[in-house]
Amino acid sequence: MNYEFDWFYVKKGLPQLMEGLWLTLELTLWANLIGLVLGFVVALGMLSKVKLIVWPLTAYIEFFRCTPALIQLVWFFFCVPILFNVWWSAEFMGVLALGLNLAAFNAEAYRAAIQAIPHAHNDASTALGLNVFQRIIHVILPQALILALPVLITNGIGIFQQSALVALISVEDLMYQGRYIATQTFRPIETLTTVALIYFAVSFPVSQAVTVIERRTKRLLAN
Repeated sequence: MNYEFDWFYVKKGLPQLMEGLWLTLELTLWANLIGLVLGFVVALGMLSKVKLIVWPLTAYIEFFRCTPALIQLVWFFFCVPILFNVWWSAEFMGVLALGLNLAAFNAEAYRAAIQAIPHAHNDASTALGLNVFQRIIHVILPQALILALPVLITNGIGIFQQSALVALISVEDLMYQGRYIATQTFRPIETLTTVALIYFAVSFPVSQAVTVIERRTKRLLAN
């Protein structure tokens, strides 16, 4: 192997990569907000006894869980403007596609968590005179968040990693910047290795936090 590593251009392009990382984190944050809020709403709808509510939500969940995120992203970017005559930015399209994808997975995590809440808690809240909205906010949501938190964080990490797909629709995220530098400098090994290490440096500590949270959740539930 005669290849000689040269990290000069990677060092020179670090500010550009950091700008891309910042945009990646911003996209991930907004996608997670959509996923957390919409996922909980969808989970509540899935527990409804009204089939006209359950069927569309089931179709939504299965569609986003059973099709590649890349297809979803590209479909939103190219098809939504044609079908609905709306022209949103590539960043917004990326957040929307990733957020809806995440919400579908989070909905299943929330639903399992809600079903794990003891029925006695709902009975007690009813006896206290809480209405449906109050029970959701003060009884169901806090417990569901605690029970589902490890899965929600894991799903959030997955969206952070999948956000690299937005580079395909010209969003100047970390992957886009890395690919640009690699193409311009003809140093793909050094550049893309650095990009991979940046993704790892962000994801690994969060994944370790999930393990700690899981242990504390089990202790909390045991008590």
